[in-house]
Amino acid sequence: MKLGKVEFCHFLQILALFLCLSGMNQAEITRSRSKPYFQSGRTRTKRSWVWNQFFVLEEYMGTDPLYVGKLHSDVDKGDGSIKYILSGEGASSIFIIDENTGDIHATKRLDREEQAYYTLRAQALDRLTNKPVEPESEFVIKIQDINDNEPKFLDGPYTAGVPEMSPVGTSVVQVTATDADDPTYGNSARVVYSILQGQPYFSVEPKTGVIKTALPNMDREAKDQYLLVIQAKDMVGQNGGLSGTTSVTVTLTDVNDNPPRFPRRSYQYNVPESLPVASVVARIKAADADVGPNAEMEYKIVDGDGLGVFKVSVDKDTQEGIITIQKELDFEAKTSYTLRIEAANIHVDPRFLSLGPFSDMTTVKIIVEDVDEPPVFTSRLYSMVVSEAAKVGTIIGTVAAHDPDASNSPVRYSIDRNTDLERYFNIDANSGVITTAKSLDRETNAVHNITVLAMESQNPAQIGRGYVAITILDINDNAPEFAMEYETTVCENAQPGQVIQKISAIDKDDPPNGHQFYFSLTAEAANNHNFTLQDNKDNTATVLTKRNGFRRQEQSVFYLPIFIVDSGSPSLSSTNTLTIRVCDCDADGIAQTCNAEAYILPAGLSTGALIAILACVLTLLVLVLLIVTMRRRKKEPLIFDEERDIRENIVRYDDEGGGEEDTEAFDMAALRNLNIMRDTKTRRDVTPEIQFLSRPTFKSIPDNVIFREFIWERLKEADVDPCAPPYDSLQTYAFEGNGSVAESLSSLDSISSNSDQNYDYLSDWGPRFKRLADMYGTGPECLYS
Repeated sequence: MKLGKVEFCHFLQILALFLCLSGMNQAEITRSRSKPYFQSGRTRTKRSWVWNQFFVLEEYMGTDPLYVGKLHSDVDKGDGSIKYILSGEGASSIFIIDENTGDIHATKRLDREEQAYYTLRAQALDRLTNKPVEPESEFVIKIQDINDNEPKFLDGPYTAGVPEMSPVGTSVVQVTATDADDPTYGNSARVVYSILQGQPYFSVEPKTGVIKTALPNMDREAKDQYLLVIQAKDMVGQNGGLSGTTSVTVTLTDVNDNPPRFPRRSYQYNVPESLPVASVVARIKAADADVGPNAEMEYKIVDGDGLGVFKVSVDKDTQEGIITIQKELDFEAKTSYTLRIEAANIHVDPRFLSLGPFSDMTTVKIIVEDVDEPPVFTSRLYSMVVSEAAKVGTIIGTVAAHDPDASNSPVRYSIDRNTDLERYFNIDANSGVITTAKSLDRETNAVHNITVLAMESQNPAQIGRGYVAITILDINDNAPEFAMEYETTVCENAQPGQVIQKISAIDKDDPPNGHQFYFSLTAEAANNHNFTLQDNKDNTATVLTKRNGFRRQEQSVFYLPIFIVDSGSPSLSSTNTLTIRVCDCDADGIAQTCNAEAYILPAGLSTGALIAILACVLTLLVLVLLIVTMRRRKKEPLIFDEERDIRENIVRYDDEGGGEEDTEAFDMAALRNLNIMRDTKTRRDVTPEIQFLSRPTFKSIPDNVIFREFIWERLKEADVDPCAPPYDSLQTYAFEGNGSVAESLSSLDSISSNSDQNYDYLSDWGPRFKRLADMYGTGPECLYS
């Protein structure tokens, strides 16, 4: 008779309870030997108890405490004289004991997965004396497992991959479920696997959980991903077992099972002939359903008339074939090219060779389009030579260019003047003959690099460029000269034949065989009695003394003319003067002083004495000059009266001037307050140095103080200045007096007045009146910036 799930669980509980009761009875009657126990006051035979383990069914859901077992000692006569005590894990909290009968009960629901067993200790005591009548004994209460935990996939969900086209039975991945129930008791932890979703493509082994392919020739290009649901069920899969599920995502990985194929059998592209070398002509691509390395391919030109003109390479990112130009195209030479291009996979899988060749061919036709091209020179660089002695108009060479187009238009030539700024050369517009236009100098510029332009007569916008390097040939047109400025000295105690200077020469020319210089004294100096010259034959010469004893007081400087000749054809020469100074030397022949002034002084006067005398004379002259100047100033009046001043005091202007900042011709400070000026007058030849003050300064300082102090300071400086002219002047202006309604005519006083006049309209008169608008306006800006 088949049992249902509920009946089966009840059967297991009854079986477990039966086993527990059997264990309890066995515990009551089982004894084993132990050490003898001695009670005080008397000797008794050895007694002991050893308990077998108790079993308790987990997850008990009853309302009464669960009976576990019974402790009993043969000393107990049932009269209540024996007391039982329980200690250890869970004593009193989980397990309680009836101290009279020894019955043990569990007061809480137990879970084997939390704790599988409890270790406790039992003691039998005499109730009156509270002394043990049996030795303390240890026993174990084991929790009996029931199937209360479902299998779990701790590592799920899973992802896995398997190559496409794999044969049936190819292992994909292994899944594992764990069950927290007791694997040693019953079938609660025995798990079997099954597939709930993913058939008929995959299967799973019931015992191991290994997932395998179930269909052959699964194609990634058709479907590349599958979702599987795997179930794990305990109780060996029987009814009443618990189950858990997980998902497995299986991805088909790519294999090279698709050969490349061109979408078209032929392609055609139009290309202008002016396209530069290395330019991309076209991009072609063979379709391949594979991905990654299995789709990598290479392209090559296998046939056609453009093998040397074009090349094809692969774009690693897009797997396209890139056709580029290797040589310049010329419509006049060839108008079209045909290429046979092959595309082939790099990585071929031998298992799929039967699917066909893993390569494909296509035809590419390239049409060259005509373009109006600029003239082309017969040579990219022309090298020409000309002597620097060539006359103006000398022919240097000829350049030639032609129109490469079929029309073959005439060409006109010109020189790019940016490369010939000094206009040394000309070119014939029709023939291309280059001639000299100026005298040439190799020492200034040895090589001229010019650019020649060739323009089509029918289309001047088409310009070709040719490059000409003109080398200037050297002639001997520069005389030799000293290599440097020599500072030559001779000691007063020099001996005859003593070397005082070694000289060399330079020449700006550049002869093919190098320089060779010849040195000699000029005819005028050949017979002098002081110095001689020796040519060393190595482009140097040595200057020597001819006599002994030179005196600075007699002659401190000698000038020796030296004649230098080069080896050019014709040779050139020059006379260079060597300056020789006579010096006082020490014992080692080192010059100490070369000045001759000491010998000009009278005998008995030292240099220090002469300097003191000159200082005294200069001081006396300065004092005399100051006295004369002061006397002249006292005799002449310091201020001219207005009636006696016949100089022009009125300055006339024919232009608007620079406004109030234009103070070059008159003193602007004189307008500040004219009544002050009548008391003190300043010099006309001294330019006032009044710095304009801001508006708050005028209000804080009295009007007559700042200008009076300024004028007096300038007047005092002029009185003690010996270099100033011996007169003073003052610019004066008409003034009505203090009682006048107009007061001063100066506009500067208006800045501090409380006038009701509104001058804001000055801002509308334009930039020329901006200064007046700033002075009289009501804005917050100051008068002077």
